[in-house]
Amino acid sequence: MKQQFLKMFVLSLVFTVSGICQTTTQKNVKSQNPNILFIAVDDLRPELNFYGANHIKSPNLDKLAGESLIFERAYCNVPVCGASRASLMTGARPTRNRFIDAHVKKDEDYPEAISLPLLLKQNGYQTISNGKIYHYGNDDAKAWDEIWQSSRRWRYAFEENFELRQKTGRGLPVEIADVHDSIYMDGKLALKVITDLQKLKQSNQPFFLTMGVAKPHLPFNAPKKYWDLYDRNEIELPESYVQPETTPKQAFHNFGELRQYEKIPKKGDLPEELAKELIHGYYACVSYIDAQIGLVLDELKRLNLDENTIVILWGDHGWNLGDHKLWCKHINFETALRTPLIIKVPGKTTGQKTDAITEYIDIYPTLAELAGLKSPNSVEGKSFVPIINGQKSDKNWAVSKFKDGVTLIKDQLFYTEWTDDAGVAYARMLFDHKTDPLEIDNLAEKPSYKNTVEALSKELREKWGEDFLK
Repeated sequence: MKQQFLKMFVLSLVFTVSGICQTTTQKNVKSQNPNILFIAVDDLRPELNFYGANHIKSPNLDKLAGESLIFERAYCNVPVCGASRASLMTGARPTRNRFIDAHVKKDEDYPEAISLPLLLKQNGYQTISNGKIYHYGNDDAKAWDEIWQSSRRWRYAFEENFELRQKTGRGLPVEIADVHDSIYMDGKLALKVITDLQKLKQSNQPFFLTMGVAKPHLPFNAPKKYWDLYDRNEIELPESYVQPETTPKQAFHNFGELRQYEKIPKKGDLPEELAKELIHGYYACVSYIDAQIGLVLDELKRLNLDENTIVILWGDHGWNLGDHKLWCKHINFETALRTPLIIKVPGKTTGQKTDAITEYIDIYPTLAELAGLKSPNSVEGKSFVPIINGQKSDKNWAVSKFKDGVTLIKDQLFYTEWTDDAGVAYARMLFDHKTDPLEIDNLAEKPSYKNTVEALSKELREKWGEDFLK
């Protein structure tokens, strides 16, 4: 009897030790595969405190930036949402026939590419798409364990404004409603992401959890308390509120996206009062989404998931708030190309800043490397993990494209060509940010810059991608 009891005790001890070892192994495996919280913000320009601005109230983004690596010279590869997102998620450059406009689908433009979420899913990650990640919610469906989007009904709080949108296609460009944050889409999004975090806390799988924030995209709708943070009398039009004759006409557009909204004139400059109302609304929306992102980051910390979770936040492109008398994106000025990009890597980032030129196609190989994975051959970007590790970047250029316009960013020079299907340029502009950060004085046609233009034109073709003209 004693021998049998002893035998059972030993077996029990073996199973217990085995279970402890197995649990420890699982924890070790998970610690080697960090979670990723992937926050994509629509139309967010780098007009934030940690980029030198001091008028937009965004305490949660400021706090996250203080724990992150801040990229001061990050650029989207194409300044329009659908194309920018597809390019980023595949790590592939836009070409003349790939990733063209807002209505791009990754599955149609580059179906053979293994996207970032698909790579992670294939390697044991739980992948959840919340909100706007691709332009279309069902795009790249095989990459996700779950896809969730809030009803578009909640773009507006007032029923009459929603009905107006249904009738006109766009509706009013602003709405001020004294309602709870959760009435609008991004408030509902925050609650969904928080619920996901609580569920994922119980899982042994690493996760790739996304938060696709809708604002500050038009319409500029946010709860009244965020509008009340700003005094419209203190809002001014941008210093670059001009369109010099030396700049090619191809550089400008009629901001058709905004023109579709009610009470917006169909042509010409906006009345100053209306322009300031739109800027006010943009600021209010940034403060609103800041609060929603803050709720998610607080829950991440409360659950003790922050210690093993990479947090990356990016805006899909820049946005014009009257810069060059333009609104929206869809252009090759820096205001549409430069973007906010910050990444928090536990144990490595503490609010450092880098002026290394970074492209959005670099995000894919970076996150793959941090997850211990090799990027597929279709990825054209370059990992910026060395920068995270404190090393100096050896890359000093980026290429961005919108339709016929292709821009080479080289050190402080911004060179753009508008080209035909054969790659022949029919218009050019060149700005030197050392002396002209607002991009007012086009140098491309000045005789003294002829050699510079020829060298940049050649380099542009070397760097815009092997498949660019295909």
